[in-house]
Amino acid sequence: MPKTIPYAELPEADLIVDAVYEGAPGGQLSGEPFSNLLPGVGNQGGFRSAGNGPDKKFVILYSSGEDQDWPDTLDLNTGQFVYYGDNKTPGRELHDTVRGGNLILRRVFELLHVGTEASRAKIPPFFVFRKYPTPVSGRSIQFKGMAIPGFRGLPATADLVAVWKSFEGQRFQNYRATFTVLDAPVIGRPWLGDLAGGESLTANAPVAWSSFTRSGAYNALTSVPTTIIRSADAQIPDTPQKIEILFTVWKHFESAPIAFEAFAARVFQMHDPRVIVDEITRASIDGGRDAIGRYLLGLSEDPVYAEFSLEAKCYMPGIHGMTSNAIGVREVSRLISRIRHRQFGVLVTTSVIGRQAYQEVREDRHPIIFISGKDLTEILTSNGYGTPESVRELLLREFPV
Repeated sequence: MPKTIPYAELPEADLIVDAVYEGAPGGQLSGEPFSNLLPGVGNQGGFRSAGNGPDKKFVILYSSGEDQDWPDTLDLNTGQFVYYGDNKTPGRELHDTVRGGNLILRRVFELLHVGTEASRAKIPPFFVFRKYPTPVSGRSIQFKGMAIPGFRGLPATADLVAVWKSFEGQRFQNYRATFTVLDAPVIGRPWLGDLAGGESLTANAPVAWSSFTRSGAYNALTSVPTTIIRSADAQIPDTPQKIEILFTVWKHFESAPIAFEAFAARVFQMHDPRVIVDEITRASIDGGRDAIGRYLLGLSEDPVYAEFSLEAKCYMPGIHGMTSNAIGVREVSRLISRIRHRQFGVLVTTSVIGRQAYQEVREDRHPIIFISGKDLTEILTSNGYGTPESVRELLLREFPV
């Protein structure tokens, strides 16, 4: 359990990465933690800014993790944070939103692209929080870090992008913004006081923030996972929506699991545009490989490829009271035996990878990518198939059985 700060202590608390800040007991709106932790911000919405005018003192980016059409994501390995704007329904222009979140995004990325210290000094820090219910309050939150607009190596044409969506036949735009979470594990209360007073570049400022403001340096908070063997629970979708997506996929291919092979290859392509699927092999001659392909490592004009073999298993997932049919050592060993020198393997399943099989692959350092039921739903969601209905349409259209 992460470090937890009770509601009564919020006014004096520092912001600590991954610490949980509790709401008042009972879960009432009046007891939400933000206004007690960071006075001057609102108590609703994904964007909660402090300060008047176009240049804010600081901005809270809050994610419930439940919006499947607009999946905010934080990559703990690189510190890259992708956050969607607040124009999420048809009938409004891109910047015409109630809380002005998209106006804030446009402003800070304009300042970033000017590229001077004076312009960066007007950029507010973005404090990233996500929903984290506790037994005390369903409104408790977890601090994920302090972010700045942009990401090292990402061009100005790609860090803030207006993307199109459709809802019930109506099209509209929203922003997809890319941020960097800075290497600032603790945001002290003195600096939060400076920010409330309109000053960010003070002696109390975190080093990573000062470096960004003065020189444009991106000192990202990166991490290396210590747990490389995921439990079965960690491989099962964690929201009702994603559970229904997985059930839709499994049910579609239940009577024709061989047809799942082409879909599994497509999912791997969705995961990374550098994936090239060369062939979906016939069941009678596949030799343990349901698909073969290449992964582009080099430049498009001077390519270097790594070949891969993909195996697909449409097994019963452990959802809706069903017993999970986990991938075992036998299935994984079959794929490993088909991998030649300088190749890697991909195993895609609607189920989970059993602990013994997972452990043997990771400890022996076999080059195998596992895509479990949870991964499958997250890849579909990030590619615009965030509801069971949209996934069902995709399956009926492109993968009929």
